[in-house]
Amino acid sequence: MTPPIYLDYNATTPIAPEVRDAMLPWLRGAGYGNPSSDHWYGRQARAAVAQARSQVAALIGADPGEVLFTGSATEANNLAVLGVAAALQGRGRHLVTSAIEHPAVSAPMAHLYAQGWEVTTLPVDPTGQVAPADLFAALRPDTVLVSIMHSNNEVGTLQPVAELAALARARGVLFHTDAAQSVGKVAVDMVTLGVDLLTIAGHKFYAPKGVGALFVRAGTPLAPILFGAGHEGGLRPGTENVAHLVGLGAAAILAQGRLAVGAARQRNLRDALHERLVAAVPGLTLNGHPDERLPNTLNVSFPSVGGRDLLARTTTVAVSLGAACHGSGAAVSGVLGAMGIPRERALGAVRLSLGEPTTEGEIERAADALATAWCALAGR
Repeated sequence: MTPPIYLDYNATTPIAPEVRDAMLPWLRGAGYGNPSSDHWYGRQARAAVAQARSQVAALIGADPGEVLFTGSATEANNLAVLGVAAALQGRGRHLVTSAIEHPAVSAPMAHLYAQGWEVTTLPVDPTGQVAPADLFAALRPDTVLVSIMHSNNEVGTLQPVAELAALARARGVLFHTDAAQSVGKVAVDMVTLGVDLLTIAGHKFYAPKGVGALFVRAGTPLAPILFGAGHEGGLRPGTENVAHLVGLGAAAILAQGRLAVGAARQRNLRDALHERLVAAVPGLTLNGHPDERLPNTLNVSFPSVGGRDLLARTTTVAVSLGAACHGSGAAVSGVLGAMGIPRERALGAVRLSLGEPTTEGEIERAADALATAWCALAGR
């Protein structure tokens, strides 16, 4: 059986060959040392972790000491939200977030709300962007953290993070951004963004699953949410997963080397896919910002059919309705609902996300398969 065309890179990416090759020595031979050990094996592992930290820091324009390794982006988001809240609860108990955050941010926010914190949830416009004026109006003397994602995982919309962070900084409020979908796809620079905390997901840019990072600007107050030994500056206990961290570092090097060319290439392929679908499916509508969007992401609504029915009929293409980690059921996407998209249109939405391996031929075949399935379902 020929595998279907994979257009679900926002859900996860394959491990790049270069990343796999960098990891292998740490999965066999003498690469099993504990980085906390003082003997030769431990020193080798410790040096590998330090090198990976420097490589990730270089990708985002940070100091290596500002990169904290975690087991996932979800853990990094939880540490950012819950850790700042724990550190600053004596100064204030008000948080600000957006209506389209990933559950890895919205769930910790809901947990704090249940503990008596106040949470202001900012709306988004029909393209999925937060208005800086809304954030300015929401900031209060007791606000301690703003958490607004860098790019949306479902529609790809990029937020004006630098402008939003500047508003928070002017009021002495910490700013966190979930950049799990952005790092490795678009340029992300800590100096330009001006954020205090930023989340990274390894498996979104060709590193393995189960490894992530949290940028923590020097001097940012943060309390641990896990307790144990003093790993990662006392903020993330647990023996380091050396092989996966080496893979994350290798993926960061890859991303640095091909970011500009790769982004332009994927944008061209994405737009070609969109054009073919528009030509074949009358009434197809784009969800998300037409310009300020991840270069690999295309979220469109097919008229008169349900997205789930469309995907069931298109077995030669592997795509999703939205976020893979909460994609079951027939409910309308919360992201599309927050954008004000009508229910019928939202139910016909499909997310197509491209990656480095995507070819022009795959784009053509995928567009034809989706259009054929739509015609059959719509009775055209």
